Amino acid sequence: MAEKKKLSRRKFIVRTLLGGTGILVGAAYLGRHSLRRALYQELNTGESPYLGSTSDPMIWFEISTENVVTLYSPKVEMGQGTFTSLAQIAADELDVDIEQIRVKHAASVSGNLDEFSTGGSTSVNSLWQPLRELAATMREMIKNEAASKMGISASELSTKSGSVTGGGKSMTYGEVVTGVEVWEIPDTPALRDIKDYKYVGKYIPRVDLEDKVYGEPIFGMDAQMPDMLYGSVVRPSLIGAKFNGADISKAEGMPGVIKVVLEDDFVGVVADSFTAAENAKLAIKAEWKTEKNWQTSDIEEMIKVGKGEAVVIQTEGDVDDYLEDENVISAEYFSPLGAHAQMEPNGAVAYVENDKATIIISTQVVKITRGEVAARLGLDDEQVNIIPTFLGGGFGRRLHTPNAVQAAVLSKAVGKPVKCFFNRKEEFQNDTFRPPTHHIMKAKLSDDGMITAIEHNLSSGDVMYGSALLPGLVQNVIGSDLGAWRGGMIQYGAIPNYKAISWRVKLPFATSWWRSLGLLANTFAIESFMDQLALTAGKNPVDFRLAHIQDDEAGKRLKKVIQAAAEKGSYSEEVKNGIAKGFACSTDASTPVAHVVEVSIEGKEIKVHKVTCVIDPGFAVNPDQVKAQCEGSIIMGMSAAMFERMYVEDGALRPTIYGPYKMAMMKHAPKEIDVEIIQSSDVPGPVGEPPLGPIGAAIANAVFRLTGQRLSAMPLELA
Repeated sequence: MAEKKKLSRRKFIVRTLLGGTGILVGAAYLGRHSLRRALYQELNTGESPYLGSTSDPMIWFEISTENVVTLYSPKVEMGQGTFTSLAQIAADELDVDIEQIRVKHAASVSGNLDEFSTGGSTSVNSLWQPLRELAATMREMIKNEAASKMGISASELSTKSGSVTGGGKSMTYGEVVTGVEVWEIPDTPALRDIKDYKYVGKYIPRVDLEDKVYGEPIFGMDAQMPDMLYGSVVRPSLIGAKFNGADISKAEGMPGVIKVVLEDDFVGVVADSFTAAENAKLAIKAEWKTEKNWQTSDIEEMIKVGKGEAVVIQTEGDVDDYLEDENVISAEYFSPLGAHAQMEPNGAVAYVENDKATIIISTQVVKITRGEVAARLGLDDEQVNIIPTFLGGGFGRRLHTPNAVQAAVLSKAVGKPVKCFFNRKEEFQNDTFRPPTHHIMKAKLSDDGMITAIEHNLSSGDVMYGSALLPGLVQNVIGSDLGAWRGGMIQYGAIPNYKAISWRVKLPFATSWWRSLGLLANTFAIESFMDQLALTAGKNPVDFRLAHIQDDEAGKRLKKVIQAAAEKGSYSEEVKNGIAKGFACSTDASTPVAHVVEVSIEGKEIKVHKVTCVIDPGFAVNPDQVKAQCEGSIIMGMSAAMFERMYVEDGALRPTIYGPYKMAMMKHAPKEIDVEIIQSSDVPGPVGEPPLGPIGAAIANAVFRLTGQRLSAMPLELA
């Protein structure tokens, strides 16, 4: 398609970070307490608008003379199936066949740039309305141009399968766009009714499936550039290590070495092969300053409730009065430090020329990465082109990719493209870890076995705080770390008195975003405790939960999910043939999920046989994608809940390789994961993380029925 020359004024929906909450944020900053908690309740929905440009369809779509439509996505694909859902949405509003759609990542130089990131389970949710409008407008532009070429009124034309027809004439979209230099952008036309869509709401195979099956070079590690060299950076192995210079003399003369680059904040090697770069790196004697020889026990002590800064994130009624009673029920829960452990390590291919830089990279934050590279090189943002690739696992690990800066510095030093990646040990020791947590739950039951008051104290290292996504000023305004307390609010609104308190602990190493953020740990604590309270009250755990849920819209959706899961999973308290069932539920990002798990004990090993999952994502653009995300979240949640744990030993984070870092394997996977989707809306909601929340608690609750042991710490281990 020809480059646009002129744009007419029109009104697309333009969303900004403060668009819906700016007044509330300002007021909360002044009020600091009740208004802040109102903001927390709003943020707890987890839904966020799209923050990029939606005023120009031509930076989103390209139509070739062969009548192939390329959609340039500002959201990156990291295995969640987003590209397929976006293709479905675009195909239906553009009126083309799904086979005609190709989806590629938008390079930053295109101008189609997400102002935020890819994360938070919001890609499809946030693009649902803007992409429909953009595609519908693009279709209208093609009709108008076809009318001009055919000499027919646009009102007489219709579209189908990428062709425009009317007055006995027909043209493909590819024929229409050929030779056009000037495009007028009309007002957004009326969108099609969802019931008339051909692809949305249907099971459509992944549009990237063939590339993955045939091993096409679509990931960051596959990236190549002509005359490319290889870089390797010396990275610290100790917590809190500050670079203090290096002796590079031995490395400089080694075979294959092109240059050793010594900067104020790092030292790296450029060589003619990856092996030569790695060998030379090992010969560099870097000097590091450290303040303390940290141990796991130090971290466990730091993270305890009461040691950090407390913020009340939710309160209703007079919790304190009721919990001073001597008959209060209490419990403690713990979760450990965890690694992302994604398959593809971080890295980039960078080429810095005189007045521009090109970076090919697996990243979730294109704009932030562009800004950091530009600042380091002294370039304008527009002089840096970030070309995102498919991600070989993200899970929040790529929500900050400053390794692009290092690759760019190495490239500038030698004047050629440089490929620079972490090795596996460096990836484990320089991760931005899932923080450990500590929880204290307290509750008071009435004489009839109902919860009179409940309180959740949760302590965690940083998640959102300290990240590249949240500037310090915004942190001061918000006042607490949403990432740490995600899932930590009490979702049982029919309880008359409840409170949730978040304790922030600043750990001596980087902790940050991890899939579902604090949801897994917080739900583990709350839902394990709800199970304990139900059994103490002598009530069925499912009925007990239902009795404490409000009858507002969110409550009704949660109740429906709970009831469906209990029915579909045939939930009962009875242990049959050595198999018990556990139940748990949560609402994350406005998406309620409930799990029923079937568990047995073999020796001292917990064996999960089946998981029944019911989810209400609003509207499912691609039900197959929704089910796949549920399956992936459940397996990842099982891995974290049953196996994963990092240690701190003599100042170093360990393990540093797969194997010693235990994870769920194929033999640990349930034989069956049965997913049921309840659709309660005509708008898709977040899916990628909510199913992860209840799995740890559901397994622990089943184990209690088998053993009488209330497992209170992850990873779940029998005494």
